[in-house]
Amino acid sequence: MSAETTTESNDGRGTRRTITGTVTSNAMEKTVVVTVIRRVRDRRFHKFVTRRVKYKAHDEKNASNVGDVVELIESRPYSKTKKWRVFRTLTKADTADVKEVLP
Repeated sequence: MSAETTTESNDGRGTRRTITGTVTSNAMEKTVVVTVIRRVRDRRFHKFVTRRVKYKAHDEKNASNVGDVVELIESRPYSKTKKWRVFRTLTKADTADVKEVLP
């Protein structure tokens, strides 16, 4: 589900990484927690293993909801743990589906 790529911005800030993930929490002000799921091959047993990483990202307008698929872009550190920001929303989540998934 994750696609880590590099993008060249037109504002002269150089090459910044982008990652794609799913919003899992938006309880904080201007911050969302995005889970990125990758499938990697195990070096020893050659099985595919699921790796999950959670990133805190800056969401200036509080526009992201739980279940949205968003693209994050690397940016300046906003806090101790927040070094990414929401670049764009790829797909919006259905609110009916989210209520069934969450306890």
